[in-house]
Amino acid sequence: MKPFQKIILVVVLSGLLFPHILLAQQAEKPGEPASADEAAELAKKLANPIASLISVPFQNNTFYGVGPYKGTINTMNFQPVIPFKLNENLNLITRYIIPVMTQYDITGENTSQSGLSDATISAFLSPSKTKNGLTWGAGAAFLVPTATNQYLGFGKWGVGPTAVVLKQANGFTYGALANQIWSVAGQADRANVSQLFVQPFFTYNWKSGAGIGAVGSITQNWESKIFASSVALPVSGITKLGKQIVQLAVGPQIPISGPNRGDFGWRAQLTLIFPK
Repeated sequence: MKPFQKIILVVVLSGLLFPHILLAQQAEKPGEPASADEAAELAKKLANPIASLISVPFQNNTFYGVGPYKGTINTMNFQPVIPFKLNENLNLITRYIIPVMTQYDITGENTSQSGLSDATISAFLSPSKTKNGLTWGAGAAFLVPTATNQYLGFGKWGVGPTAVVLKQANGFTYGALANQIWSVAGQADRANVSQLFVQPFFTYNWKSGAGIGAVGSITQNWESKIFASSVALPVSGITKLGKQIVQLAVGPQIPISGPNRGDFGWRAQLTLIFPK
């Protein structure tokens, strides 16, 4: 077994044990690191991409064995969610995804690139009250060419519609988020952008706030006719680091399709939570 595979195995096994560790902590010290009721409610909100909750996730995604040179891609997504209450019935939920990428042996043997990738900013109008556990939101997504290297981004400004719909009941959350972005400006010598992104998701949370889930990633680039998909299988839990409430999640990430799909990957996430 290669060194990086050993690291992945340790991370994944630790993640599988993580919910049970949290349960043991709560049994020994009620209310610490977060009360069960508080943890359960926060976990429910975090499973909802458009919940009225300020959160700041740091999500790290790594894929190995990518492309003809069997390269590695590591992407750290800084993706805060900031809600705004417009009135008693309507919220505006803003989501920002700012990726920091490092890749090796992707553009050729013994090559590497590192820096910012393009940012995606989304804004959803969503009812403040749910009906029978059903939640939805719709709005616009914007592609911002923040990439610091030509191999890490499109070099284009883009815009398009985005929407999310989900159902929550009895600890379960399931639904999907989607956006379609078209380029509207940018570097003339770069290819136009027409890309569909769909993210189906499923989560089950226990009353402790611990959870398991599956998060898909489906991308269709209409310009290059490239289709790619993968699924992440995280386990998660709510705890405190000092006084800061956080959610920790980790799990394998499995490439399913794509001309340059990797052999294997993993996802680890730290989410800072700021309840009202």
